[in-house]
Amino acid sequence: MGQLLRRENAALFFHNLQKSGKTIVATNGCFDILHVGHVRYLQKTKTFADYMVVLLNSDSSVRSIKGEGRPINNENDRAEILCALSCVDYVVIFNEDSPRDLLDEIKPDVYTKGADYTMETLPEADIMKKNGTRVEFISFVEGKSTTNLINKINNN
Repeated sequence: MGQLLRRENAALFFHNLQKSGKTIVATNGCFDILHVGHVRYLQKTKTFADYMVVLLNSDSSVRSIKGEGRPINNENDRAEILCALSCVDYVVIFNEDSPRDLLDEIKPDVYTKGADYTMETLPEADIMKKNGTRVEFISFVEGKSTTNLINKINNN
């Protein structure tokens, strides 16, 4: 079962894991209404390192990105659900719209992002290059998204 870490403790925690020879893979997102696309993405992410951390957008961050009415589930519920997945080792909640600063603090060995990004369009690419972090792009499950689920619920 995964563990929720406080942001202010995360950098030292992961640094100590890496110092002991373990590798860290990070990914980020809102993970508002968990669906099969999320689960497959997270399972694939876990295959790239010894430990996986999900950098989770806080409620205020999700609202800023997705608009009023989001998130559907609050940050504590979303973190608990993620921690219940066997592939998730750690969750860290962040308040900014982008995980750039947190990624720069944690310095994961690998970072995953959806295949709708490339190194040219990845907002965190400069941080990844600076810290020598390998980036892996993971394909989405066609037609599976939180927005699609919300639209389906609203149209019924």
